[in-house]
Amino acid sequence: MAPFQHEDLDVSSGEDEVEDPEVSEDSESEDETTSPQKGKGKGNQNAEESKIIVQTAFDAYFTYNKAGRVQTSSNVYSQLVLPLSAEEYADAIGSVSKQIPTIQPSLFQGKNKETVFSRLICELNEGFNLLCYGIGSKRSILNEFATTMCSKRGHVIIANGFQPEFNLKDLLNSIENIPSIQDLDLPSTAIDKQARRIHDFFAKQNHHLYLIIHNIDASPFRAAKSKSILALLAHNPRIHIIASIDHLNAPLLWSTSEIFSRKSDQKTADSRGFQWLWHDLTTLSSYDFELAFADRSSLSGAHTGGPRRKADTIAAQNATAMSETAASHILASVTQKAQKLFALLGNYQLQAIEDSDDSASKDLQQFGMAYDVLFNNCRDNFIATSDTALRSLLGEFRDHNLIVSAQATTGGGENLWIPMRKERLVNVLQSLNQSL
Repeated sequence: MAPFQHEDLDVSSGEDEVEDPEVSEDSESEDETTSPQKGKGKGNQNAEESKIIVQTAFDAYFTYNKAGRVQTSSNVYSQLVLPLSAEEYADAIGSVSKQIPTIQPSLFQGKNKETVFSRLICELNEGFNLLCYGIGSKRSILNEFATTMCSKRGHVIIANGFQPEFNLKDLLNSIENIPSIQDLDLPSTAIDKQARRIHDFFAKQNHHLYLIIHNIDASPFRAAKSKSILALLAHNPRIHIIASIDHLNAPLLWSTSEIFSRKSDQKTADSRGFQWLWHDLTTLSSYDFELAFADRSSLSGAHTGGPRRKADTIAAQNATAMSETAASHILASVTQKAQKLFALLGNYQLQAIEDSDDSASKDLQQFGMAYDVLFNNCRDNFIATSDTALRSLLGEFRDHNLIVSAQATTGGGENLWIPMRKERLVNVLQSLNQSL
């Protein structure tokens, strides 16, 4: 018998279902026991009349899981809550952290910390590299280890892998900026040639290099080429890597041979590997610094490298992602006429927001100014007397997404606005008016 089967339905006309008044109750009960299809109750009969085809569990599954069905709500958290800038997030966390007592494990207090640091240095001298895991941010404790212990024994380079714009070439360039390496002839800037040059330099010298890599499981280090280059550096007996991970599946990044490959004393060793020693550094500290570059209002706000930067640019055009610091840097680099143009558009936008009842809306396009109106105001205020001059002033702001534009929904034409929340725009205009 098949596991899923449609039920046989008894579909009959209304005339056949009319009860015979001469039939006694005994005969009805007899019919119910002998023939279940003829002697159905009134409740079942009414259900069959109202719904002729009954779905099985098999049919219902494919009905409610068919392609194209919307599975999530349109009321997304990132659309309901305005995103915070890095400054606003830092101020909010700072005010809250003062009220909450910090929890620090006894492992990193007093003499226990010195014992842990001494053990880590001993393991590094024995040819191992250290991989730290555990709950909480490990950035502060590793930076302290780098300044108090590693800096006394050699060169120290700290790499923040959690930053969206970080890439492996930045790490190699920082290593080659060490004075002793900088004096060498550096003919090639290819990333593999740089890694080989750094490996050969420390293999021939008596200097040691300590690489502190925060979040080695981040996107810039997941590529096969990045792992191969790091494995080459890690296999050098005078290059030591102290890294941290936070992803649950981070151990899957490396093969078994890479994890257990021991460092060789041969100066021309060409093998690669890390020889990790695992350490539980549970600090219970918050990831405030690591999350400073992420979108706190989005569940998928953690960065993903290059595409994340493009997403931030798109967000600046569509929402209120421009921060006060970024706007101030852009305004400081433009001419005085461009600053007056920004002040003119900003004051108009603030007035439109105040006149509207929806002052907290993220759709700032409705508060923008039409291009024709902006051109007339600029000509009256001697900011730009021609269309070419106005578009030249707008070009700098558009390149940095400080002023965005779109086709007007009504009446046609171009509509321009500043993608900044009201309180941020007020602060920027106040500081700008002081300089004008």
